[in-house]
Amino acid sequence: MDWLDPEQLWFPDLSQALDDPDGLLAAGGDLRPERLLLAYHSGIFPWYDQQQPILWWSPNPRYLIKPSQVNIRRSLKKILRNGGFEVTFNQQFPRVIQACADREETWINHDMIQAYKRLHDLGWARSVETWRDGELVGGLYGLTMGRFFFGESMFSQVSDASKVAFATLTRQLDQWGYAWIDCQVATDHLISLGATGISREQFQSELKKHAGPSPLHTAAPAPWPAHPAVRWEAYE
Repeated sequence: MDWLDPEQLWFPDLSQALDDPDGLLAAGGDLRPERLLLAYHSGIFPWYDQQQPILWWSPNPRYLIKPSQVNIRRSLKKILRNGGFEVTFNQQFPRVIQACADREETWINHDMIQAYKRLHDLGWARSVETWRDGELVGGLYGLTMGRFFFGESMFSQVSDASKVAFATLTRQLDQWGYAWIDCQVATDHLISLGATGISREQFQSELKKHAGPSPLHTAAPAPWPAHPAVRWEAYE
């Protein structure tokens, strides 16, 4: 495992990632925007405890969801049509990431929050908010590059609020022609939604096809509209 110098912007080849723990590639470095953008574009993400150095990961297999193939159950579709929720995009990023961090065990420490806020200010990090009666009750955040959305975390303060955010995002991304949502690692919930594991090599191939040119040399993607165009009445 390589230790990264904060003064040097690079990552080792993904083939050097460990098998145990799965996907650990490097440690150290920093969380400046350029390093984070390079990491995601290369198939790497940070994940570490407050007591650890920054750890960089590329697990094998990598779990992804095609927006066009998300499994939305009939009961959730009913909630999406009649549950009294409203969904917005990128309106309350600081509140969303803070709410995702507000749990007993979390990797989203103060430094991570500040780093992703910077990415949000630069136009790369995006949030999805779920509202009920004017109150923020759920949401999620991640990064967008090319036709990839790299999901990071979600929260829910009332039943189904994060599911509403995720379902709306997936349908909107499908309408916009996105190829993949990166889920990083498997959970039972993500598998139930349609997440599938592919090899690290396959993931790198998909990144080359769909993640766009290097974010270090391009502008951030166009802003998302505040309100999604998804109309759930069309989904039975």
